[in-house]
Amino acid sequence: MQKIQINNLVRGATFFQHGGISIAYVFLPIMALALTNSVFEMGLIVASFSFSEIISQIYFGRHADKKGIRLKFIRIGFIGCAVAFTLHYFATNFELLLLARVCAGAASGIMVPSMIAYAYEANKEKKRAITVISFHALGWFAGTAAAGIVNDVKLTFLISGVFFIIGFLFTLKMPNNIQEKELEPGTTKNIIKKNKFLFASILLRHIGAASVWTILPIMLMEKLGAELYQISIVYVANTLAAFIVMNLMASRIKISNITKFKIGIGGTTFVFVGLALITDWWMAMPFMALVGSTWALLYIGGSFHLMENNPRTTSTGIFGSTISIGGVVGPIVGGAIAFAFNYVSVIYFAIIMITVAFLISLKIKSGKKINADPIEP
Repeated sequence: MQKIQINNLVRGATFFQHGGISIAYVFLPIMALALTNSVFEMGLIVASFSFSEIISQIYFGRHADKKGIRLKFIRIGFIGCAVAFTLHYFATNFELLLLARVCAGAASGIMVPSMIAYAYEANKEKKRAITVISFHALGWFAGTAAAGIVNDVKLTFLISGVFFIIGFLFTLKMPNNIQEKELEPGTTKNIIKKNKFLFASILLRHIGAASVWTILPIMLMEKLGAELYQISIVYVANTLAAFIVMNLMASRIKISNITKFKIGIGGTTFVFVGLALITDWWMAMPFMALVGSTWALLYIGGSFHLMENNPRTTSTGIFGSTISIGGVVGPIVGGAIAFAFNYVSVIYFAIIMITVAFLISLKIKSGKKINADPIEP
């Protein structure tokens, strides 16, 4: 019963953590473009969140392993996000919005690796951990749905701050367990070298994907006539599919983590082929559901493979930072391509990048699991 209670607390914290991020995410490119009137500067604003998150995840992920604690960083991250996301509401120009995004990325990076590792360590049966982590997809579902219901770009940032405060309250009941300290020098470098094909493939995949996410809301609105709430509906299809597939991995999908990762990378190619062909906003929904499914496979497959074979918070911090690097490069490249050519050209760029990423992922080999004890309540 105690174990179930811990899982429910982590589910609640995870839900509000990602709900807070996602409610602000959907309409951010629209808000940014309204303040800058430049697609390229809009790309910089979107990228700034991921840029600061890169440094934050690598540093605090490694620091959490060195200290052998997770909860301290989780709580600090929630408080920081509550402040940083609320600041978006008061951004009235390009500079203020850029500053708010940098602060939000840094605060998010403090807690993300520790949250994943905490959920993983809380369960002796690792399949149950998938159902806990799946609540990040459910949080994205709730956040994107709420964005559509609110239908107000700036108000979503105030609601985002409230989400993080509620998530922080859940962490107050979570036990502060001490894990074995990981003090071996050169650990970060060794993990990157050992898993270079995995990190390279997720990097290229996310550069391509993030370039499209930067322009997709604007493309749906300007080219296909979508309203704000309709854009939200499109993104809900993504997050709902991710939640369903993550939970299926705990019970029905019986394949190795590396196989999940490879399928997730390769399957994303079909998403962008489809998005390049749509002629109305609602046609994006099945492809967004597909990207949610492929994301669930590659995220769970990749992060669980790393945690089974490497120091957990450090490796998931590098994994998250690699995704964030894609989140920096992708929006800048996407904004530049859209400025120089058109929106569909960005999608073609994504198809090329993800195809190369899949070819690289085929070189990944299964590792040898390391022994680790779960959190004992």
